[in-house]
Amino acid sequence: MSNSIGEKFQITTFGSSHGTAVGAVVDGCPANLELSVEDIQNELNKRKPGTSSVTTPRKEDDEVQILSGIFEGKTDGTPITGVVFNRNQKSKDYSMFKNTPRPSHGDFGWMAKYGHYDYNGGGRGSGRVTIGHVIGGAIAKKLLQTQNIEIISHVTQIGDIKASRQDFDTIRKNIEKNPVRCADLKAASEMEELILAKKQEGDSIGGIVETIAVNVPAGLGEPIFERLDGDLARILMNIGAVKGVEIGLGFDVASHTGSEINDEYQINNNKITTKTNNSGGIIGGMSNGMPIVSRIAVKPTPSISKCQQTVDLEKMENKKIEIKGRHDPCICPRVTAVAESSTAIVLADHMIRSGFIHPTNLKK
Repeated sequence: MSNSIGEKFQITTFGSSHGTAVGAVVDGCPANLELSVEDIQNELNKRKPGTSSVTTPRKEDDEVQILSGIFEGKTDGTPITGVVFNRNQKSKDYSMFKNTPRPSHGDFGWMAKYGHYDYNGGGRGSGRVTIGHVIGGAIAKKLLQTQNIEIISHVTQIGDIKASRQDFDTIRKNIEKNPVRCADLKAASEMEELILAKKQEGDSIGGIVETIAVNVPAGLGEPIFERLDGDLARILMNIGAVKGVEIGLGFDVASHTGSEINDEYQINNNKITTKTNNSGGIIGGMSNGMPIVSRIAVKPTPSISKCQQTVDLEKMENKKIEIKGRHDPCICPRVTAVAESSTAIVLADHMIRSGFIHPTNLKK
């Protein structure tokens, strides 16, 4: 089972939904990065459950503890271990799923592959394990800040409700004003109503999350394998609920001509830029200095209270189930933190690999 990602800046996550704890070990972070518990906690608070009516009612403080890697307020070049202890498990809610895999969950795949499965809350396959992503991403974001790189994720669509396009500063400001984390405040209100309606029906709804990284230098990534867009697509697709990834225009390129979407170069304030950014800041597998833009399609939460069809693995017969417990009617608002963190992990890794950040000591 693979639990690690990254080459120079590597994240290994651990733990399960209803186990003792979840967390991450971050290896390859250079020494002399100023880093505090608050830096990581602020990022974890973005994905914390029970913060609004559009998230799961499960209450978890998600308070992180740092076990290693920081000395006198700075990283020391050794592995950084962050852990969050689970405090509010209700495993009895899941005992009925021991031999009845939940529709559109990973339960059956786990049983088929490993033959032994922690069915409590999805175990290691739960969305709760993305706490490890966010711990790693918080450190990556702090590292990228030393190079003035900023990353923001926001919700652009819930169901058939689409947000209007906003500039980066407006996105940064507005996503903190509503529980959906959408920069278009009118659309955000409509999205919230839709999510709550689906919650009332015992159903769920999917959406799209966009991530933008600004001030990324040109030259990150490789031209064949280890392409920057390839590595971004890989880590974003590794978020459990994601079923599609786009960079720049994404699938819309199929309906255009080259003359319509080619990003033409220009000199702007003595700097080489492109007139448009249809490629999402990545050309030929490498960054071109423009904002890096990605979008992920997030499926509806599969845990819904409506009656569904499954099978009994022991009796080998069809069975109906109703999923009880505390679940998100839409996970897009909380996925924004995971998308930001995942993007940061890849960019930090490539910044070190490409020589923009010293691999051992930030003061060098």
